[in-house]
Amino acid sequence: MNSLNEKVILPGQTIGIIGGGQLGRMMALYAKSAGLNIAVIDPAENGPLAQVADVEIIGAYDDMLALEQLAEASDVITYEFENISSEALDWLKGHAYLPQGSKLLKMTQDRITEKKAIREAGAMLAPYFEIKELQDVYDKIDELGYPSVLKTSRGGYDGKGQLVIRKQEEIAMAAPLLKHGACVLEAWVPYKKEISVIVARKENGEMSYFPVAENLHVENILHQTIVPARISAEAEKKALEMAGKLAESAGLVGSLAVEMFLTEDDSILINELAPRPHNSGHYTIEACETSQFEQHIRAICNWPLGSTELMKPAVMVNILGQHINPIMKAIPGLKDWNIHLYGKKEAKYNRKMGHVTLLRESVDAALSEIRESGIWLRESETEDQL
Repeated sequence: MNSLNEKVILPGQTIGIIGGGQLGRMMALYAKSAGLNIAVIDPAENGPLAQVADVEIIGAYDDMLALEQLAEASDVITYEFENISSEALDWLKGHAYLPQGSKLLKMTQDRITEKKAIREAGAMLAPYFEIKELQDVYDKIDELGYPSVLKTSRGGYDGKGQLVIRKQEEIAMAAPLLKHGACVLEAWVPYKKEISVIVARKENGEMSYFPVAENLHVENILHQTIVPARISAEAEKKALEMAGKLAESAGLVGSLAVEMFLTEDDSILINELAPRPHNSGHYTIEACETSQFEQHIRAICNWPLGSTELMKPAVMVNILGQHINPIMKAIPGLKDWNIHLYGKKEAKYNRKMGHVTLLRESVDAALSEIRESGIWLRESETEDQL
């Protein structure tokens, strides 16, 4: 009989997913194709994941009755985003099979503990200070210089919970962020590119890497992911090695997205970690032999990891709420565009509603076709900004 660490989840068994968004939906779409069942816990009814799940449990992520239902329904449990109760995960560890554990999640939920762990793993970071009150900003910012970035220690995504401080007169604007608790003040990194690596790892140490992705942001939201990244071979090697080192140090099971800054001299600084599939890995659905979602399921089910070979150059573009109408009108004329919509009911401005992936002979050809479509251009933007 297998020990807990050797447990294998087989077709016909059920994966429980905490969180009902698009990442869970795309995990589930692979899992269902492999004969696995899906249970989801989500506070909202009929979310993106629930639409394709077998069992829908409506409840808060710290609702013990809902968690008990999830544990009872599931043979293995995973999560699709970070903002869940680590205490709830601790409870689940004692009542269900949770191969990812809660250590890595707790670490990435707090920027201060995350940065300490990254440094302990031997990776480079932008200079930073822990900030507990407004006076700390006044005391420390001269050591970092202007501009500097103040980020809440907990919560925040897509630029939320952040403030760029460009001059001393703007320090007072930090007060609202500090009301939510401790923050991190970081030096501004003069990077030439933002890149990311997604690594998957099993409990037995088997590990695989996806190709290095180049990421372009608009208004702090990921706009495009370009693969292969337009970087040097040496930078690529460094990025992959660093992702592996962080995964090993954290005892990763499942997926870890490592967001990085690449500087002019090809140095790499770690920005953030995400212990789950990631927006910058969506291109893998069509462009790689194994997608990030399949790889995550394989890792938590204790199946052999798949090949991550890139089949063709690719560009992924996020579809936000303001892009829904233009892309709907354009669909009949879009040849060989892989369009994914997430089933969200309301198309709010800057809300991630789906994504598109183009596989072409070169990333330049894909980028040119995206620009020519005009779907992502607005009056206030130029093509150079995108």
